[in-house]
Amino acid sequence: MSYKIGIIGATGAVGIEMVRVLKDREFPVAELHLFASERSAGKKLETPFGEIEIELFSVEAAREMDFVFMAVSGDFAKEFAPQIAHSTSSGQAGQGAIVIDNSSAFRYDDAISLVVPEINPEVAKDSKLIANPNCTTAILAVALFPLYKNFGIKRVIVSTYQATSGAGAEGMAELENESKKYLAGEEIKNEIFAHPIPFNLIPHIDVFQDNGFTKEEMKVTWETRKIFGNDELKISCTAVRIPTFRAHAEACTIETEKPITPEAAREILEKAPGVKVVDDPEKLEYPMPLNATKKYDVEVGRIRSSLVFENGLDFFVCGDQLLKGAALNAVQIAEVLV
Repeated sequence: MSYKIGIIGATGAVGIEMVRVLKDREFPVAELHLFASERSAGKKLETPFGEIEIELFSVEAAREMDFVFMAVSGDFAKEFAPQIAHSTSSGQAGQGAIVIDNSSAFRYDDAISLVVPEINPEVAKDSKLIANPNCTTAILAVALFPLYKNFGIKRVIVSTYQATSGAGAEGMAELENESKKYLAGEEIKNEIFAHPIPFNLIPHIDVFQDNGFTKEEMKVTWETRKIFGNDELKISCTAVRIPTFRAHAEACTIETEKPITPEAAREILEKAPGVKVVDDPEKLEYPMPLNATKKYDVEVGRIRSSLVFENGLDFFVCGDQLLKGAALNAVQIAEVLV
């Protein structure tokens, strides 16, 4: 069986990757419809499926699809996703397309499934509106869950090193353009980020909350708890924007309920779906953005016993923000449902 697929936000960084992933994973596409705003509608886009003319978005056209992937803002998704899915308040089956939304609009709605297919694919079943996790959360969760399942986890402390792709194509462009200015000795400016990004680190992603954490940091806590089905899991995050184009990295410390060793952790992670262990310090092999870019698997390395917790582990994770952090995860959700 093949399906009519719609992508809303098809000209953005995530939308473009969704098209590539659908082709690369041989998803059974009968028709591919790319939806965008009036600014892009009517233009033709070269894709792995051939040249496709971009269509002006409408709810009626999107509802004709079997699956709709949304790579748009949360406000847009909040307004139109339920209309496309024609879902009930519980997100259960109705008429319309199955909508997989990449924004944060529905992630914290108890009635809407938040899915990482390697972890909780069963919650996607019979849903018409499904939320894709935040990119940072998805990358961490794939590596964290096998350890959580086998050893139990009391606490998670994570610091992120997030690429400019997390702010979309505009963020990547700002890094490239302002870096050229910096190297030319010209004045550099910032529009997408809170401060100039070239050769800089910015410990600030998204808006600050009353507790002193940013919303990006709290997303990791809120979403991991929901995906794991454990509201008591203790997670603290510091999110940092760095001057790389693609692939987020995360330094993670965990305290486990059961004794854990690096050897035991490696054995578990080497068998885990979506994970690639890259951990040979003698050969200088460990996860890095350059190596993880355009890769489906999340890389895990620098696995070592914690010096703080008796039962604890430190490790380093790196994954492509546009793939496992967005487009790939969305397509994997659709794969669960076909």
